[in-house]
Amino acid sequence: MPRVVVFDRTGAPDVLHLVDEPLDEPGTGEVRIRIEAAGVNRLDQMMRAGHYPGPVRLPHARLGCEGTGTVDAVGPGVEGIAAGDAVIITAVPAMDLNGTYAEYTTVPAASVVPRPAGLDATAAAALWVAYSTAYGALVEKAATRPGDHVLITAASSAVGLAAIQVARQLGAVPLAVTRSGAKKDALLAAGAEAVIATDRDDVSEAAHRHTGGAGADIILDTVMGPGLADLSKAAKPGGTLVTAGWLDPRPASFPMNWPLTIIGYASFEHTLDPTVVRRIAAFLEAGLRTGALRPTVDRVFGLDDIVAAHAYLEEGHQVGKIVVTV
Repeated sequence: MPRVVVFDRTGAPDVLHLVDEPLDEPGTGEVRIRIEAAGVNRLDQMMRAGHYPGPVRLPHARLGCEGTGTVDAVGPGVEGIAAGDAVIITAVPAMDLNGTYAEYTTVPAASVVPRPAGLDATAAAALWVAYSTAYGALVEKAATRPGDHVLITAASSAVGLAAIQVARQLGAVPLAVTRSGAKKDALLAAGAEAVIATDRDDVSEAAHRHTGGAGADIILDTVMGPGLADLSKAAKPGGTLVTAGWLDPRPASFPMNWPLTIIGYASFEHTLDPTVVRRIAAFLEAGLRTGALRPTVDRVFGLDDIVAAHAYLEEGHQVGKIVVTV
């Protein structure tokens, strides 16, 4: 029987374990995917550790909110998708029931898009969550324009690196914020115009310096926490702060430096909307074709090593996405 990663209680990485499960038949409007690779995300870690803000159905919960593979079977009513098609899974809203840390999963047919030609499974597994989040925040929400200065926190994360490349593709100027200056060269190589290291720089002062005194047009923050109010001071008057994650689970301080537009963004707002998914897929395919977008894979683990993959994620040293191959 196919293998799947489950956990029966929340906790450290070692709560994850592999079990055998029967193969599900796809229902009406569904497709079954033979998973080739899955991305490991902070959202997965939060769910596993018990920090996820929504319900998790225990015991025997699954994990994994993105992945890629080939269509193995199609259910009644599915059109335009056939067995053997290489696809990317765009949304797994109930990943505790049908997550992608598995040899097979079944999802709605509307939750897959064709895998771009020339993109291998490992790179494809590193693409969707990071780049759709960056696109949704910067394009759909913040309306980023050419020439805008975009300040990006947690810049060495998968979303941060994607945001650097998306900003460049839009003609904007990405300013990368990271905890350590040790990642400066990697971030500059990824396309950052400048790198601000919080272990030595004042973020607001550095942002104003790199923008000729004006401040950032847009801040994309995936950290939140008590430092949010200070971070907002890096924005220009009338700028935009988009929060797209909560790597710091502590309560966030509220910005008071008006005028400032504050937007809270969750990628499911767009990845569950077929119209926006088509826009995202077209944007990403264009960027991949021109070379403007290049998924960054830090390290690859096998499904048998899922505990080690989560332990490595918690160390926080990676630059880009951790991928699990199946």
